[in-house]
Amino acid sequence: MEGRAQKPRVLVVEDEEALRSALRLNFELEGYDVSTVTNGPDALAKWRGAHFDAVVMDVMLPGMDGFAVVETIRLEGNATPVLFLTARIAPADRIRGLKAGDDHLGKPFELEELLLRVAKLIARGEEKSSPTVLNTISFGGNHVDFQSYEIRGQGGEQRTLSQREMMLLRLLVEREGDVVSREEILQKVWGYNVFPTTRTVDNFIVGFRKYFEPDPREPRHFHSIRGVGYKFTS
Repeated sequence: MEGRAQKPRVLVVEDEEALRSALRLNFELEGYDVSTVTNGPDALAKWRGAHFDAVVMDVMLPGMDGFAVVETIRLEGNATPVLFLTARIAPADRIRGLKAGDDHLGKPFELEELLLRVAKLIARGEEKSSPTVLNTISFGGNHVDFQSYEIRGQGGEQRTLSQREMMLLRLLVEREGDVVSREEILQKVWGYNVFPTTRTVDNFIVGFRKYFEPDPREPRHFHSIRGVGYKFTS
């Protein structure tokens, strides 16, 4: 049993049955402990419920695409290395994949190359945590520690935020200067099965202004874009 516990753990997210089975078999032959799921929501649930050393993530998935799955898990502070499998070759898709994950491989691919890339991701992950996850940020006299959920706001006031507050804060900060739509926030911070009202998101922004803005009535950092969403600027 001790030997089994030391096996690297890999999560394979792939909806095509033949490919999923082939990947499971070959990873197991290489000595990995393999879990598989077939859609985006199940991938999130599985990932949240266990530790993995690497994730092989198809992009085109039922329920929630692979990019959104990884972007959501990153908002929760999970830095597990990810290799995307994708038939999408447009530059915008490749860039999005590399921002969210650590590597990508186009379909069709050579199995040996996939196994080598995953082995390298695991080895690199053992040496240092993924650089794709932001740990701390300072702006306007404020400081945020995304790992401890602790912030130091205006006047040096310290408090601990909830997980959803920190996920929303991380999403806005990592997309600094971009308008993030309400739909994207609801999808990535609250998930597909729980849809709060837009007012709930507004209340989180009101809280951020109270914590971080010198004058909440004249926000410098957290902006509401009427009819669209929200934007962070440092």
